[in-house]
Amino acid sequence: MEDVSKTLETIARTDIFEVAKQAGNFVGNPFKIDFDKTSVLTCDDWKHKVGGIAQGCFLLAFYENDFGDEDVNECLLLRALKPCAIPSDNNVIASRIEYFKEQLKTAGVDRQMDQFTRFEFSCSGLECSILGTFYKNKQGVIEFGADVENFYSPHLYRVYKPSGEYLQYIVNIRETSDSQNPVPNFQIGHVRYSSSRKEDSIGKDEKVYINTTDILGKRTALFGMTRTGKSNTVKMLIEATEKLAAKASPVGQIIFDINGEYANKNLQDEIAIYEKYKNKVTRYSVLEKKGFKVMKVNFFGEPIAGLDLIREHFKNLGKQSDYVEDFMGINLEKPEDESDQAQMTTYYRKLAIYKCCLKQAGFAIPQKDATLLFQGAKELNQGNVTPTMKTPVTYDQAIDWFSQVWKNYETWDYLVNYKSKHNGREWADNDMKALLRFLTQYRSPGERNSVSSFIKLKPLVPYHSPATDIPFENEIRNLVRDGRIVIVDLSQGDPEIQEFYSEKICRAIFNSSMKNFIDAYPNNYIQFYFEEAHNLFPKKEDKEQNQIYNRIAKEGAKLNLGMIYATQEVSSISSNILKNTQNWFIAHLNNDDEVRELRKFYDFSDFADSLVKFSAASDKGFVRMKTYSNPFVVPIQVKLFK
Repeated sequence: MEDVSKTLETIARTDIFEVAKQAGNFVGNPFKIDFDKTSVLTCDDWKHKVGGIAQGCFLLAFYENDFGDEDVNECLLLRALKPCAIPSDNNVIASRIEYFKEQLKTAGVDRQMDQFTRFEFSCSGLECSILGTFYKNKQGVIEFGADVENFYSPHLYRVYKPSGEYLQYIVNIRETSDSQNPVPNFQIGHVRYSSSRKEDSIGKDEKVYINTTDILGKRTALFGMTRTGKSNTVKMLIEATEKLAAKASPVGQIIFDINGEYANKNLQDEIAIYEKYKNKVTRYSVLEKKGFKVMKVNFFGEPIAGLDLIREHFKNLGKQSDYVEDFMGINLEKPEDESDQAQMTTYYRKLAIYKCCLKQAGFAIPQKDATLLFQGAKELNQGNVTPTMKTPVTYDQAIDWFSQVWKNYETWDYLVNYKSKHNGREWADNDMKALLRFLTQYRSPGERNSVSSFIKLKPLVPYHSPATDIPFENEIRNLVRDGRIVIVDLSQGDPEIQEFYSEKICRAIFNSSMKNFIDAYPNNYIQFYFEEAHNLFPKKEDKEQNQIYNRIAKEGAKLNLGMIYATQEVSSISSNILKNTQNWFIAHLNNDDEVRELRKFYDFSDFADSLVKFSAASDKGFVRMKTYSNPFVVPIQVKLFK
């Protein structure tokens, strides 16, 4: 097994200026230079000797002229972008055309190309971006600056292609290496420049490491088409986090698994996360599954959560009848002023009617909710039924009592005269009327034609559990607080239900972290992983700042909450989340719209053409990586999770 610390020590001792002594790695001379770009003259022979110059590969331009006795110990780090024009191009093109014409047998003679012409034909220009400067400080220590403080006449530079330990040194540069941001500690992959992978250009020895603390408590994006290795990269980040947590404090990790690939075995991956970390993983599912805890809501014990699920269900069905819309709009929040007797009386009545609707729809009643307490009115009592806050009644008694009230709402004197005796306030407010319609199946008192009402709630019965004492979101919160891995399998839920569960869990963890922060109590790191994030996150045009995902993106850093999200579409993600993203892993994208969005960030514009051109099928795991402490983007082949 590789000793990472020894490898990193070797990298740290590398003298990048020794590359200038490797004559075989020489590729050309700059002929134009500014603070951002340089143009290099190269030729076929030099490119052949270094194994080619792929688009995106790193080059080093050394200044090789002394000022008296003082050496200029600096070199520019370049990235090859594309061919560029040189002054002789027009003449060379004309000469090539003439040469090709002379190859035609119509001339009657065979012509051979002379050496001078052959050399002229082999020369070409190469445009490169300047990523920064290597230099030696006064103590002789090599440092890197992500800009160009000064540049000299271009003819005094010589350009080389680094490889081996020197390339490994370049791709593992970090902007800081102090106690808050230590050196890289986990190998994520190795350098890869191109889709074509000749044996002499694979570069498997040029390992690329990440600093796992770059991921903790920060925002990380993984973009790419389906089957380009996003999930494998996520698994590598989970592994890196687990390795760091084993040496430091516990880190909780929660994975929202839209496709079920982290929680279940599949034929495309060697191993699932839950298999590798069985002792640390707890799996949750929307529906009953062997080996999973079920995320169910106690609709009686958690009326607001249950009502939220009902709302999501009806939204999924599209346009609803007016009485259903009224039901969706009811408020079951407990009044803030509990000393207001009128408000509290109305609240308990509404809660009782709501629970009666659930009972009528077939929801199993929990043992501790076997009876109901609410304040009736002696003028409305029938027979032996006398509902008070001290006299519990059965559900059947309550259903009969409320049904009689609604049936006779416009005929009983007490109800008819109530408004005139109570300053224009009716006995039943709009919320209670909406609930009474739903319970009795009559839109208005005395109506003969019934409506479906509570029958529409039956599809939600599988999401209810009468035995749930601790809300699942609180249970999950406690697990990640203890540093465990939680996988939430959302593969069998409707999109709206997936959204509901995801948001409910995220909000519980976020609120807990915020409370700890306000109370000056330490928060352990908790990492959120969102697969197929476009299904859960707010859309780009959504300006709602209070969305829980926006809040995690903007406020999560101070709460030690990290967000890792994977999706096929850069353009689908809210700009509030993109602007707060520090780590990027970009695989193949299939259209210019996505790349155009990506150009806004860091130096990804250097890879714009190749991201669309490369194949999703043959380039799995080929990503362009920019992490928090990386000063520039590095093209890598991510290791396979095993």
